[in-house]
Order: sequence, then C-alpha cells, then structure tokens
Amino acid sequence: MPLFDKVMSPLQRLRPPWRGDGEVTVPEAVAPLETVIGTAPRPAVLPLERAVVIPCPDPTAEDRARDLIQDAALRLARQEDWKSLAAQLRTYDSAREKTGGGMPVAELMAFGARADVVAAAEHALISGRPDMDAPLLEGIEALEIVLAEADNDPMIAAVVASAHVDIGWAWRGTGWSIEVPRHNREAFAAHFERAAEIVDALDPVALNSPLVASVKCAVSGGMAADVETIVADYERWIALDARNPRAMRSMGKHLLPRFSGSYERLEIEARRAAALTDDVWGAGGYAWTMMDAIAMDSEACARVDLDFFVDGLRDILRHIRDQHVVNMLAAYCANTMGDAPMGHDEADYIRARIAETAAWIVRDHLHELHSITWAQASRGLDQTVGVRCRDRFAASGYADALRYLGDVFRRELAAGQRVIFTENGAQTRAG
Repeated sequence: MPLFDKVMSPLQRLRPPWRGDGEVTVPEAVAPLETVIGTAPRPAVLPLERAVVIPCPDPTAEDRARDLIQDAALRLARQEDWKSLAAQLRTYDSAREKTGGGMPVAELMAFGARADVVAAAEHALISGRPDMDAPLLEGIEALEIVLAEADNDPMIAAVVASAHVDIGWAWRGTGWSIEVPRHNREAFAAHFERAAEIVDALDPVALNSPLVASVKCAVSGGMAADVETIVADYERWIALDARNPRAMRSMGKHLLPRFSGSYERLEIEARRAAALTDDVWGAGGYAWTMMDAIAMDSEACARVDLDFFVDGLRDILRHIRDQHVVNMLAAYCANTMGDAPMGHDEADYIRARIAETAAWIVRDHLHELHSITWAQASRGLDQTVGVRCRDRFAASGYADALRYLGDVFRRELAAGQRVIFTENGAQTRAG
C-alpha cells in the first residue's frame, strides 16, 4: 500500500458527510433509523493499535543475522585480511549455509566485503550526473589490485566481479534500455565487460560454488547474453543450490523482454524451475520465478498462471515458516501487487487476485510484524532511493501493515474483539 491515501472509491463518495466530531449528519426530515426499528447497543471499538496486538521486533532476527554477517566481512575487508575472508567465503559457500530467512551467508559476506566500494560509487551517482572529479573508480581499482595479489582466487574474484555488476547497475538503473542515457549505458557495459573477464574462466560446478554461479548469472543477464546462455547459467545455479530462491527470482527478471528474454520463455522456465525443485519447494519454484517479473512487467503479470502461482505461494509456506519469509510474501501480495492499478486490465485483475491471498497468509502464518519489510514492499521493486530516516521508514511500514491487518480482521474488530497474534497464529478475544 502506498504511503499516500488511496483515492476514494465511488462507494466511499456515496457515504454521508462527517462532522468534525466523527458523527454522521442526518437530514432533519429523515428520522434516524434506530428510532424506527430500534437497535442493540454497539460494542466499543478499540483503537487499532490496541485492538491488534502483534510483536514487532526491530531489528528482527533476520536483520540481526544479516547485519552481523555483513559487518564481519566489512571489517575483514577494511583490515585488508582478504585471505581470511576468502577462506570463510569458501567454507560457507560449500556448506550452503543460510540465515533463518533463507539468505546464503556467502552472498551476505561477499556483499559486506564490497559494501564500501559500491556505496561510494552509488553516492557519487545519486543524482545521475556525477561530478567530473567524483571518485567513481578509486574503490574498484583498489579491489582489482586485491584480486591480482590474491592470484585470482575464485572467492575474491566473485567479490570484485560483483562490485563491477553493482556499479554497472547503479549507472544503468532498471528501466528499458531506450530510456537510459548513452553515457550511462556505456559505463554499464564497461563494468559488465570487466566482470565477465573476471569470471569467464571460473566453473561453478567444478568449484562446487553457488556464489560463483550467482555472479556468472548476474553477468550474463546484465550483458543481454543470448537466452540459452542465461538459462544454462541459471540452471547451474539452481542445481547447485535449489534452496536459494534468489536464483529463481533473478532468472525471472532476466527473462523479461526488457532484458534478453521473452514472455513465452519466462513461462517455460518458471515451469521447469518448479519441476527441478519440486522436492524442495513443490509448486513454489514457479512462484519464485514469476514473483519479481510480474511485479515489474504488466504483460508478464497478465500472462501468469494465477492458480499455479497461488499454489506455489502455499507450497513455499509449507516448506519454510520463518517470519521473514511470511512477512515478505504477505507484504508482496498486499502491497507490491495490491497497490494502485497500473492501467492494464488483465494485469490489474491478476494483481487484485494475488492481493487477496495476503489475507490467508496473515491469518494462517503470521505471528510477528516486520515493519521494514512492509515499508519496502510499498516501494515495489524500486529500492534505489535511499532511506534517509530509518525510524520514519519503519514507522510507515508499521502503520501500513497495521491498517492492512485491521482490514483483514475488520469483522472481528467491529464486534469489539481484539486480535492477538501468537506463535500459534491469530486469536480473537473479547475487548
């Protein structure tokens, strides 16, 4: 749900006007209804903050885990202890170690290791027109020296290539190619060409490395390689770590026509992903693959197999109950997909149907609220604008989620009941 109020529907505009004190004005010529037929006393309705009781940890367990992992890698990079960093990356990568929310530890460490360099470049590019003396290359040049001194260690190579990918996307953005200025496209291409050189000789299967596979996918997808190459790279990543949904989500985005795929190939590969990961996710592989693609492309949304997608969401939540995932899926359905119509009739119908699924996710699986996740979902997939005030951002997500919970449980709340979320699900009690 966006941070601004939705436009009133025609039905809302038909409601009678309200006085400042919150009472309905009744024309004098019309007797109030209760004087005609009588009415039972209405139960007192509690304020929403008191009526809906749900734990709201900040930071969440997933946030803490991710921050600790990224910070540990960042410290090693700042200390220039690249040998220890590479050894830890290799250990966690081989073990497929993940956080409770399913995020690979090796990917988090690789991000932390390049965070300073990427953040400096993104800051210089924040206006889209960096100054001539902006330090856009200093950090990446330093990483290139580290890679040379590490004798092209595959783990360090993954970090440096990923830094080139991140900076490249910072130059390009996520719009259609025709919308991107020529200079930005050239910078994007230069960074991706260098990333490709770094990882070209690395074989993720021989290295038993999902991390290397993920970087090769990011490079081939960004360089608009032919669709067969992109699919082959992603299938290797999925085969190496089927429990990592990021592989399928990224594949879905890169198979959109705006990059190098087609709607037909997206559908085919989403179904193949479901078949390849059936023992891990059931139909969830289809939902993971389609999730970001249909959020950013109306035509892809209009073409999605709705029943298969919803079955996939159910299967995902049968296989993983972590509250980070539950909040992410609920917020995705309610906000990212349930946001304002996009002007494409078929897609808007699908979005509305997907938004409806958030209700059963909340009722059956939610037992704590992750405010930041809900705030992020209101932005859709555009996370490029920095959060200037984290507390206000979290507060907006909390208010947004609370309004949605109030809508889901509106009948119970209207009856004067309280909704209390526990580890056993939502329970109603007398107010």
